[in-house]
Amino acid sequence: MNIWDNILLSLNNLKTSKMRSFLTMLGIIIGIGSVIAIVTVGNSLTSTINSTMQNMGVNNITVALTEKDTDDTSTDSNVNIRMFASANYADSDLITDEMITEYENTFTDDIAAIELSESIGSAEADLGDNTADINITGVNTDYQIAESIEITSGRFIKDYDLNNDKYVCVVSSTFVEDLFDKNQEPIGSEIEVVIGANIYKFYIVGVFDDSSDDTSSSSLTTTDSTITQMYIPLSTAKLINGSSDGYSSFIVVSSDTTTTSTFMTNTQTFFESYYTRNDSYTVEATSLESMVSTVTDMLSTVELAISAIAAISLLVGGIGVMNIMLVSITERTREIGIRKALGAPNRVIREQFIVEAIILCLIGGLIGIFVGVTVGTIATSMLGYAAKPSIAACLIAAGFSIGVGVFFGYYPANKAAKMNPIDALRYE
Repeated sequence: MNIWDNILLSLNNLKTSKMRSFLTMLGIIIGIGSVIAIVTVGNSLTSTINSTMQNMGVNNITVALTEKDTDDTSTDSNVNIRMFASANYADSDLITDEMITEYENTFTDDIAAIELSESIGSAEADLGDNTADINITGVNTDYQIAESIEITSGRFIKDYDLNNDKYVCVVSSTFVEDLFDKNQEPIGSEIEVVIGANIYKFYIVGVFDDSSDDTSSSSLTTTDSTITQMYIPLSTAKLINGSSDGYSSFIVVSSDTTTTSTFMTNTQTFFESYYTRNDSYTVEATSLESMVSTVTDMLSTVELAISAIAAISLLVGGIGVMNIMLVSITERTREIGIRKALGAPNRVIREQFIVEAIILCLIGGLIGIFVGVTVGTIATSMLGYAAKPSIAACLIAAGFSIGVGVFFGYYPANKAAKMNPIDALRYE
């Protein structure tokens, strides 16, 4: 008999005892289905996290002051988690413009943008009889690149705005819709901004699109109104706040050709050299890339652990296959005796029952893959994520099903092959 004859014979035997075959397959179906469902949900979560982190700027490096005497806690991916120091920095502790300029000159090819900002906080903007709640942030020119801000009209903050402490601002499209008439031109308009007890006059030089901004604070809805973002020159913000010239933190956007992890280490080493004689503070560099790697590794570990537990049912299913094959051999002892009496060698008998075990497990595995993908897709949809079934996992599951069939089918098949034909023919 060739392999095709064995397959047809196996399918015919399974067809004659459908319920018994299905119950035997059930352990395989549950095991494979559980693993595929877990892998599908895990892939979906990992993909969503990676996508979210990419949108947040996975290549961004945050450089911040930290206390020297604070204990470090390191993860397996070398991501340092350190308690940030309090805001009571002395002027001599802050990162200066000279340090940043030297840093930029040293790593010119590695830097795409350096984001500097100064938060003023909430305020109120007045235009005639119309008012709007706003959140004001002082920014530098590179802020637009770092935060991917799209200007719909006018311009963003420029270097000459920073150098001359100009009272200009860039507002959101939501801000324009709330305060301006449909045919009114916002660019060049003067607005009054109430910050604390003081009133400042700003001129609008640009409008940015915040219609699709879900991650930043450019548009925050409260129970009473919508708070929109407004950007002003960094130097002007420091003047209003009465802040010193230094920075406690800033963000670096690495270039596309730069390895972020290596550049992060080089960045920290560079700034640490300025703080060797500072007894209280040093500088630490962190990036989302390292955090993404850590989260992904954690999810993979959890996924692997749960899959291993779910795969235990495959062992139960394999034992069920072995048991049913032993029962089948007992029922077909006379058939085996006749075939051996007609000259069938042990190899042919062994192959027949191994193929039958493989077919049994493979069908169960394919059903399990279908069930796993379906359950995984439904679960990820309920969680609000896009389903990401793993083709590799499905192929491995199918191959594993065949392996289970071979492993647990070999002993019964070998037992059948070694039967004495005379004893088998006399069996009732």
